[in-house]
Amino acid sequence: MPEWLLKKDDYIPLEEKNTFINKSILTILKMLSKFKYGSKFESNRFNINAITKIISAIILIIMVSLSRSFGFLIIVDVYLLLIISVLTAKEINHIIRMAVVVAIFTLIVLLPSILMGNQNNSVLLIIKTLTTITVVNITSSISKWDETTKTLKLFFIPDIFILVLDITIKYIIIFGEFSLNMLYALKLRSVGKNKNKTTSISGIIGTMFIKSKEMAEEMYGAMECRGFTGEYKLHSKLKFRLNDMLCIMIDIGFIVSYFYFVRV
Repeated sequence: MPEWLLKKDDYIPLEEKNTFINKSILTILKMLSKFKYGSKFESNRFNINAITKIISAIILIIMVSLSRSFGFLIIVDVYLLLIISVLTAKEINHIIRMAVVVAIFTLIVLLPSILMGNQNNSVLLIIKTLTTITVVNITSSISKWDETTKTLKLFFIPDIFILVLDITIKYIIIFGEFSLNMLYALKLRSVGKNKNKTTSISGIIGTMFIKSKEMAEEMYGAMECRGFTGEYKLHSKLKFRLNDMLCIMIDIGFIVSYFYFVRV
């Protein structure tokens, strides 16, 4: 047996914080948790079809964009606050944070207009932006991605667009988990202090590119073997419930309110 195998190893590696790897892992975990939370969470908690949600959101966005009445915008905002109040704490935090960020950015952009005396229109535009972002975030929080793509088919969206969107969402999760495993492997194999550890990101990106190319070829072959022609077909029937009718009545009420405030 070699003598060096019989000697005791007194090597003590220098400690390192691994800030870069830890931050990368946390960022990917946050991204994956959002997608998996949305896919596993019961999206039908309101018992409303996806098509009713999307149509209601589109109607609200159009009316808010065209309205010049503060009264109508206040009614819509109160309605949105009622919906937000029944969501989970995590969803409320996300919606409010996004709305505040967008409102602050819009305020900064419109600051010259406000200083020049155009306060009313600027405030109206800020409220419209805030309301529109809130509508989009609420709709995305209570809807699954597969329901959204199914609804796009009902709106006669081209199949190629639905295909790209559906595959992109699915492969974000797949490649996120793959890159997460690579970062874990990099962290376990990192011994001692290495000042050039951030350069390993280039190797991860290169490996991800090769892996994505291989998976794209495998997916193309699998879809070709199964006779996929690029056409999406809906096999499930949409059922309208009492809550769907209630949502439609609320939309009609908003339309009536919009034309009422237009005349005032």
